[in-house]
Amino acid sequence: MTGFTATAEVEIEASTTRVWTALTEPDQIKAYMFGSEVTTDWTVGSSIVWAGEYDGRPYEDKGEVVEFEPPHRLTVTHFSPLSGQPDVPESYHRLTYRLDEVDGRTRVRLSQDNNPTEEAAEHSRRNWELMLGGLKEYVERD
Repeated sequence: MTGFTATAEVEIEASTTRVWTALTEPDQIKAYMFGSEVTTDWTVGSSIVWAGEYDGRPYEDKGEVVEFEPPHRLTVTHFSPLSGQPDVPESYHRLTYRLDEVDGRTRVRLSQDNNPTEEAAEHSRRNWELMLGGLKEYVERD
């Protein structure tokens, strides 16, 4: 993939196993990811769908599971019809979550490639920071 990369990071007071579960269980994802309903079986090569409402607009985003290495690495592709881009491979982002244990906490690093401009990457970074903040709050209060 090309373009600009958006990155976001958070440290969570929980084990990598606990954070991994929150990242991969649909009921838990819905609790912190803007109410998104996720459908996938997490098999590499299988589809993933995110459906819900964002800024008052319904959406159904899609992609494919690229890497699934519990509890340390998850990579999926992502396409949103709301982007206005055509549904072609060049319009997909690659989202990579990396989980590392740091002094009993979990550092989650997320990157999203293929943003067309620096401004788009910055917008994505802010959205991912919000999502990771929600993940942190969800896991730490559990």
